[in-house]
Amino acid sequence: MLSRFDDYPIHQTSEPIRFPATTDRHVYDRYWFNGYSKAGDFYFGIGAALYPNLGIMDCGFSVVIDGEQHAFHGSRRAPMEPTDLSVGPFKIEILEPMKSMRITLDDNETGISCSLEWIPRTASFAEGHQVSPRAHALMMQATRFNQFGFWKGEIRYAGKTLRIDPDEVYGTKDRSWGIRPVGDPAPPGAPPTQLPQIFFLWAPLHWENHCSHAGLFEDQYAEMWHWDGMLMPTYAHPDDLPGVEDPDAERLAGVEHRLEFIPGTRRVSAAEFVLHQRDGNRLEIHLDPVLCFRMKGIGYSHPEWSHGRWKGELAIAGESWRCDDVDELGLDNLHIQQVVRARCGSEEGIGVLEQAIMGPHAGYGLKGYMDPVPS
Repeated sequence: MLSRFDDYPIHQTSEPIRFPATTDRHVYDRYWFNGYSKAGDFYFGIGAALYPNLGIMDCGFSVVIDGEQHAFHGSRRAPMEPTDLSVGPFKIEILEPMKSMRITLDDNETGISCSLEWIPRTASFAEGHQVSPRAHALMMQATRFNQFGFWKGEIRYAGKTLRIDPDEVYGTKDRSWGIRPVGDPAPPGAPPTQLPQIFFLWAPLHWENHCSHAGLFEDQYAEMWHWDGMLMPTYAHPDDLPGVEDPDAERLAGVEHRLEFIPGTRRVSAAEFVLHQRDGNRLEIHLDPVLCFRMKGIGYSHPEWSHGRWKGELAIAGESWRCDDVDELGLDNLHIQQVVRARCGSEEGIGVLEQAIMGPHAGYGLKGYMDPVPS
């Protein structure tokens, strides 16, 4: 079971590189991207992942525009060659590692397709190693790195073509790998003694002369068990990047948040993040959402196309829905990203606020798994 990677001195075990070091069924290796216009009038998300111990690779592409969200889903048997990043008409090409990439979704029966090139604006940066608190078993253990950039190309949907101009369309690249609950559930064992819970916020933001990032997890008592914060220098051209990582990147000393919600929902209507720099300075950032993207469009909590589910040797599907018609408290609609306008003093920026808020959270008075925030 050799692959092209076996010709490089990168082995971490005595096995060929395509075999994970663990037999855990939840091992995954994921590509994830978003893109959104400076005007805040559209957003697209891209996801693809390999689940080596499940023998599955899947992907998703989704765009929200003009009050509708359009989604492509794909799944296949995992390829024998790990450099094969394709699922039917979908393909990821690494043009230059840690720098340039191309994502294509060829014309197909769903009517949703694209040709997009990733143009980095910053070097890559790693978030802290993420290990979730144990309940019955380890729920998540992952490494993640991010990068800010621009997009160019086009998206085709519903008989229309959307031009993607790198001067107008920003985005984020997110790569993660490790162990995360995916695929068909294993036999459950003893029933849980408490409600499952997740409180996750993630806010990568583009500013005129830099980028900022904040992300965090909290438990049901509103105690932060993981957080990340970073200020990243930006560069006018990919050739100006100082390397894979940037020696001038500034890791922050702390992150705080305050949220407001749309009444009767769990959806954030306004947010404030306070980023603590190591020199004692505080950056107070206000976020105002302007567009909502449902993460189910690329598989997250999707009732039929959730990650790591066996759909056959090769399967694709497409769907569309009106954004105003979704059930805000439906399980498949609780995980979202919103395009946000950002303000920090006199500076203005654009970015996204991701939220996955399920289960109780003492900080905002949440009691049940999907109950709305109390009025």
